Amino acid sequence: MRAAVLHSPGDIRLEDVPTPRLLDNSAMVRVASVGVCGSDLPRMLIKGAHKMPLICGHEFSGYITEVGEGLEGFSAGDLVVVPPMLPCHKCDQCLRGQFSRCRDYDYFGSRRDGAYAEYVCVPATNLLKAPEGADPRAVAMTDPASIAVHALWKAGGITFGQRGGVIGCGPIGLFAIQWMRLAGATEVVAVDVSERKLDLAREAGATHCLLADDKRAADLPCDVIIEAAGHPASIASAVRLAAPGGHVSFIGIPVGEVPLANAVFQHFLRQEVSLHGSWNSFGAPFPGPQWLATLEALGTGRLKWEFLISHDLDLAELPGMFARFRDERTMFFSKVMFRP
Repeated sequence: MRAAVLHSPGDIRLEDVPTPRLLDNSAMVRVASVGVCGSDLPRMLIKGAHKMPLICGHEFSGYITEVGEGLEGFSAGDLVVVPPMLPCHKCDQCLRGQFSRCRDYDYFGSRRDGAYAEYVCVPATNLLKAPEGADPRAVAMTDPASIAVHALWKAGGITFGQRGGVIGCGPIGLFAIQWMRLAGATEVVAVDVSERKLDLAREAGATHCLLADDKRAADLPCDVIIEAAGHPASIASAVRLAAPGGHVSFIGIPVGEVPLANAVFQHFLRQEVSLHGSWNSFGAPFPGPQWLATLEALGTGRLKWEFLISHDLDLAELPGMFARFRDERTMFFSKVMFRP
């Protein structure tokens, strides 16, 4: 089968590799659509993966082509989405239903071969059937949309009449805007460094769209903020944007150190702002209501998704696209999808 194989940071090759072996209680999934996660950029270009060579890619949907011995409830032709984490189900965190915090997990696309390939063998625990008639590109976005709702729940949710804030209007941020509006937020403040991404934020439902250096943000304190950029400046801005007693949930993954200026700390301290870490998207029973709610919302169209896609490419274009990510610092992109 074709696969884009990461050999070392920046060394990504389109190769012919063996098709994975079908295991018992598993299904062979022909990948229909796979998205680039923000975490793939440092993994494939800077830091490397947990082990290499490796096939990355973990936001994917596909069609079952064959079912293994013992697998029930699934048939060839079913469109499925694959939660990429494989928790151990044995550690103290798993036993509490906190699968995102599993101490001994496996993961498609970072610890085991993922979906920048034509086929993936998926165990029964990680198969979710898509709604009838769903678009495989929409289904492939279940992971980033679930990450957004997980972060919102970590912050305690949002209620009618409250003002939400999102810093970083990539795909997860754009889903966070939509979840806030669906939950009843009357206003959502969107902040980004790109005017084009703010245009997408308006389409997602943001009522105030501000560039990162816009001083008007000080006049729009938010009850719940999702930080989805992972830059030290955006992390500080998220804290400062919080209203008294507000909540900030952090999704963005910083690469370097994150200093906290005294003025930012004083705001967090004196305004009794609550800061929440949010990691992955899973709950109990695995993969959790985050995934079930998201899959339903994407399938029914309550969550808009097509406007997020900036590139929809053949897998053969993946090495060149990642070279562009590395070299063209001003290149605009939103959700980049590949068709293996």
